[in-house]
Amino acid sequence: MSTATNVTAHAVNTIDWLSAPGTTIVVPVYQRQYRWDIGGCEKLLADIRAVSATGDTHTHFIGSILSSESAAQSAADDTPAELVLIDGQQRITTLMLLVAALHHTVRTENPALAAELERVLVRAADRNRTKLRPHRAWAAVFEKVVLERTAPGESRESRFDDNYAFFRSQIRADEVPAIWRGLQKLEHVAITLGPGSNAQQIFESLNSTGEPLRDHELIHNYVLMGLTHAEQTEIEDAFWLPIEQNTGEQIASFWRHYLVMKTGREVALAGGRGVYDAFREQFPRLDAANLRTHAAEWKAYSAIYRILVEPGHAPDPALTRQLQYVNTFGRGMYPLVMRAYSEFVGDAARGTETAGAAEGTLIALLERVQSLLLRRTIVGISTDSLVARLCRARAEGPEALEHAFARIMPSDERVRGALKFGALPHPAYVLGRLAGAEQLGDLELELGHVFPLAPSESWSGDGQTTWADYTDDAQNSHRALANTLGNLVLLEEHLAERTLDASFPEKRDRIFARSAVALTREVSMVDAWGTAAIAARTVALTEELLRIWPRPDAGGIDDDDLTPLLDAKRRRGWPRGWQREFAYIEYRGEHWEVPDVKYFFNRVFRRIWSENPELVIAFSRRRGGPVYDEQAWNGQWDALDDTHSLYMGWDSRYMLTAVQGILEEAGYAPEVFVKYSYIAAHM
Repeated sequence: MSTATNVTAHAVNTIDWLSAPGTTIVVPVYQRQYRWDIGGCEKLLADIRAVSATGDTHTHFIGSILSSESAAQSAADDTPAELVLIDGQQRITTLMLLVAALHHTVRTENPALAAELERVLVRAADRNRTKLRPHRAWAAVFEKVVLERTAPGESRESRFDDNYAFFRSQIRADEVPAIWRGLQKLEHVAITLGPGSNAQQIFESLNSTGEPLRDHELIHNYVLMGLTHAEQTEIEDAFWLPIEQNTGEQIASFWRHYLVMKTGREVALAGGRGVYDAFREQFPRLDAANLRTHAAEWKAYSAIYRILVEPGHAPDPALTRQLQYVNTFGRGMYPLVMRAYSEFVGDAARGTETAGAAEGTLIALLERVQSLLLRRTIVGISTDSLVARLCRARAEGPEALEHAFARIMPSDERVRGALKFGALPHPAYVLGRLAGAEQLGDLELELGHVFPLAPSESWSGDGQTTWADYTDDAQNSHRALANTLGNLVLLEEHLAERTLDASFPEKRDRIFARSAVALTREVSMVDAWGTAAIAARTVALTEELLRIWPRPDAGGIDDDDLTPLLDAKRRRGWPRGWQREFAYIEYRGEHWEVPDVKYFFNRVFRRIWSENPELVIAFSRRRGGPVYDEQAWNGQWDALDDTHSLYMGWDSRYMLTAVQGILEEAGYAPEVFVKYSYIAAHM
């Protein structure tokens, strides 16, 4: 029987392994930060207590620890090699913090036990250094915790400190021997890699179960693994750390949005490792020769991402204001804006003559994005999964982008209808732009309701009839219009405090008439306030809204919330409800009553086969199906002619992928849309 030559694996006692005089563990540059929380520490401590209370033959398996021997050891040096930790950092670090807490607890009262604990923590040759050397960015903090080097009065915040403090708080001095007994029952599989092993592949396999690494952490490992230590350090310092500084807590979103921008495809968030998988597909090979070029682009886009998240960093107040407006609707359009902003930066760098035009082009795009999102929100259509199609359209040119915007932007008529009786979304943003609030300086404005949300019995819209005297129908009609556009105003903070539920004549004369906001002062010109006044104001403001947030006149309108084929959801296996996933398919202007992906798959391939069989044959040869020249195995087949058959035995994901691929190669994909059924929303 053959044996592995580049991988050795042994079941070992964890404490014996850590206590060995030659054990020195290094956390490489590409590893993620230590992020176990107290909940994880509490579970570990409970497990150790439990195994401590069992018989002597019971042990507790903590998984596998993957490492490689440092290549820095010379052949003439007979000192033990350092172990470069590839997987297991979180567990080993937490164990070290627990042992440090035990050591410090009994150091004075039980020197013999303290000496055993110390052998786990510090190097035999240098007791001032810990056996575990974390990432260099956190090594000093870790050693201060483990070696208890806190200076008097020093205040320090870190995950190391927090977890160490938790262990100290949970363990009494008389419990330490029992906890130590439990620790000595821990076992793991120590896997050591030779120079010919694929560290990334093994690393991914070990992290495919349990709590997965986050996508950006996998990307980090993928980028740096395989480089020399010097190259890792260079890339980390020159590129990765600036990316982290620019994106902060939004680093995961940055990578997702960057990949949507780059690929023109939606990147799944739920389940699996969608962002990481998309990254690997986009960058199948990264080595020292091409990594710096790619990393420079990532860094540049991360700087742009920082501006999008924090518009105050934009170079011009008008641009800052527009980016703030876009952020009203969230960050879903960032992939489109990132590319446009990058081109703006490039154009502006070429000279002052092009800078103004470049900024104007960018602002026009930001305005168009706002129109799209506001109109869809007003009429109650989802704003999700829109950006990839717009990125694809933008790559085709300005005309294609305008057409794409027009197709998914609701009409003026539909917006008018929705505003008559529907609550106004993002009211402060909408009223602010309607009122020209950007010209009011730093004036602090608050949202107000002319007819109050909770009127008192004495409230009156005309100064004569009180709310108590309104009929039930009249009261209900007023309440139904309370949050509509016509009943909302912007007021200065000092005036808003005085509105409360005062009757309209009082607010009209003492508050609205004194406002610096012209749109609010106009309300003071109305004699009485009721449903007719609200409706009339809604109609007037709606026309101004449609002017500020226009729809391009560049093609047909999609008010039915269709999804482009290339953005259709690829589902694993055959999820419950798949037979009724689609309401219909729009295929190049045709309306197909197609209920599921299998039916869709069959109909598309049959259609393309009838038009261009050579294309289908070439596609299938490159992709390994789904059309074959013989039915070579048992399964579900559909004969296309005497010598070619369509294999129908693939699962939902493969079928949809094949449909997307063949239609993209045929040039038809932009003209094919799916309409999901109600059932699909719950799949």
